[in-house]
Amino acid sequence: MLRLRVFALLIAAAVLGPIGRVNSHTESGDWHCDLGSGIRVRAQFIPGIITVDGKVDDWKDVEGSNFPLLPALDPDADKEYSAGKLTLKAVHDGKEAYFMLQVNGNYVYTQGDSSNCPSVALMFQIGENASYHRMGGCEQGLDTCTNKTCHGHEVDIMHFSLGSAIPGRLYGGNPIDNREGYGGDRFGHLVDVYSWNPHCRFLDGMSPSGFIKDDSPYASEGQKGTYYFEFSRPLRTMDRLQQDAQFTIGKSSKLSAAFWYPMDGKPWHGSAHYSISCDWILLDFISGGSESTKVAQGSPWDVATAFSLLFSVVAFCMAIFIGHRLSRINRTGNFIPMDNL
Repeated sequence: MLRLRVFALLIAAAVLGPIGRVNSHTESGDWHCDLGSGIRVRAQFIPGIITVDGKVDDWKDVEGSNFPLLPALDPDADKEYSAGKLTLKAVHDGKEAYFMLQVNGNYVYTQGDSSNCPSVALMFQIGENASYHRMGGCEQGLDTCTNKTCHGHEVDIMHFSLGSAIPGRLYGGNPIDNREGYGGDRFGHLVDVYSWNPHCRFLDGMSPSGFIKDDSPYASEGQKGTYYFEFSRPLRTMDRLQQDAQFTIGKSSKLSAAFWYPMDGKPWHGSAHYSISCDWILLDFISGGSESTKVAQGSPWDVATAFSLLFSVVAFCMAIFIGHRLSRINRTGNFIPMDNL
């Protein structure tokens, strides 16, 4: 089970529909992907800066990548999300990975109806054979997909849906769900899912959302603005069942991001989402050691000065110690002639 945290500024979290029941991913024609080479996201080593609180000022110096949002099943430029691009930023502190997604759009919120509110997800490759297309790409159906028949096609999904929860609240990582060890979030339903294909997504345990009726969204319907989503998760987990992606500093992982939005007042369904790419995007976890080495190499005078100061202090202490010992050895004692003994 992966410990997740997420915060959506101005908007709250909601229930992701039952994982076992998904809408059919029906495609028209053969799948094609014209992805330009060299697209990467850099997760820099920046410790102690990012806080998952929905306030994105701490991200201002982090370089982001901008992606057009195209329909996942039909990535045609003519059908691009019209309100703007999705900005994706990533950093790590050596222990946790942090992600921030930014999307422009009109404020849309329907109490208790997740499909009439925006939603966002991050997907990571786990199995070596897992493809971006069809969420892992295992050819087995719902009745035949198992960890044996679909081994190597696992993907890890963090899904956060807006709807039946409290605006401005931090969700995920609560001790109740952590103790039970499953990927749900009964209070906000930031869910941790592993999948072999769109019809074989699995999550155990669903509970009431904890919605408080008197709470209301922080904006009015149709008001233009920007959605900010912040995620965090450990780089490494205790998973031994191929259900969580494992990140390694200095290496690359594969990632994608999706965005759901109720267009023209119509609720979205599972396959009707926008995606940042028609294939995996490489996510590079940059080591902080290389930057430290550059700093050390760029300031040899500081190193020499520090060494000289240390040597001087040691020499001074040694001189005091030797002088003290000599003074004790050379101290004059009382003389007693042998005849008087």
